[in-house]
Amino acid sequence: MKNRKILSLCLALVMMFAFSSCTNNSGQTTESTDDKQAEKTESKDDTKDTKDSKDNKESEEDDKKSEEDAKDEKDSKDESNKEVKGSGVVNLYTTRHYDSDDELYAKFEKETGIKVNVVNEKKAGALIEKIKSQGDSVQADLFITADAGNLANAKMEGILEPVKSDVLEKNIPEKYRDLDSEWFGLTKRARIMLYSKDRVTEEDLKGLDYSTLVTNPRWEDKVLVRGSSNIYNQSLVASFIKIMGQEKATEWVKGFVATFARPPQGNDRDQALAIKEGLGDLAISNSYYYGKLVNDKDPESKYAGVADVVGIYFPNDDKNGVHINVSGVGLIKKAPNKENAIRLMEYLSEVPQQEQFSSANYEFPVNPEAQMSELLKSWLDAQGITELKEQDINLSALGRYNYDALEIMTLEGWDK
Repeated sequence: MKNRKILSLCLALVMMFAFSSCTNNSGQTTESTDDKQAEKTESKDDTKDTKDSKDNKESEEDDKKSEEDAKDEKDSKDESNKEVKGSGVVNLYTTRHYDSDDELYAKFEKETGIKVNVVNEKKAGALIEKIKSQGDSVQADLFITADAGNLANAKMEGILEPVKSDVLEKNIPEKYRDLDSEWFGLTKRARIMLYSKDRVTEEDLKGLDYSTLVTNPRWEDKVLVRGSSNIYNQSLVASFIKIMGQEKATEWVKGFVATFARPPQGNDRDQALAIKEGLGDLAISNSYYYGKLVNDKDPESKYAGVADVVGIYFPNDDKNGVHINVSGVGLIKKAPNKENAIRLMEYLSEVPQQEQFSSANYEFPVNPEAQMSELLKSWLDAQGITELKEQDINLSALGRYNYDALEIMTLEGWDK
């Protein structure tokens, strides 16, 4: 019994010792595992911190690069904007239809970056109506046409607006621009006389002017001219109303009608052709048409050879001067590209463009600093003219007296 108690006590001591040992080993193992896990976690955190640091650095570098790229892009845009400064368009509505005009517009575009869009019509009236039809959504910027009468009509129809420009006022004398600055002359032409080189003598030409044309019996039934509906003839009579007064202008028209060799018909070159054909000895024409006749080299043209038998004469001895008219330009009211339009107007008034613009259609430049072409100079030299004596009137008067001129021409039977 005693031995059994001793054995039980020994077993209890052994079990206690074993439990204690097991507990200690388990604690050590757990602690070791936790330490390793902690080290592993710390290592991962360190790696993450390193990666985050690297990412942050790369992000900062990317941000810096983006800022630099943005700056470069902005600088590039700024530089691009400098290169196309003043770029855009200008919409030009014109009755002129010459290749030389297109060359000038292309030159303007190259120098300024402003593209010139050209809309053509043969008749000024049709072009005015086209512009009017656009209403408040007008697309046209500039209106170019021949004759101050047509320009005055555009003003009367309310499609033009005044332009204040020191450049235009400097380059274009006052007499060649509207009193209210709604249109400006660009080129000028004279309404002169063409004559038969065979049938008209030097003696016939002495002292010949608009007045003696209707008083000298030499010209009775010998003069050729186009109809009264033509604006060039209306402006000629309008100039006489301004200079002489309505009564004397009426007398002139009455005397002029008595000189007609045939009923008025055709254009100015057709009058020269009629001289060649012997239908008359003298014709009224714009000077630039003679340039067209001189340079008509087409053997199939009905005007071929006309300049060989027809001469040009300027009535420079007329006490009132030679009748002068213009091709001109006006700014369209509410033009969508106003600044570009005025820039083109000014460009066309400058000397180099004036010389090119005028000589291309055998006209005179309006800028007094520009030189006339050699062809025009030869016409004046042949007549001993050193300076063309012009009517001393502002061309706005041609529009102001247009209605009165047409009324006189109708009443005096111009077209009968």
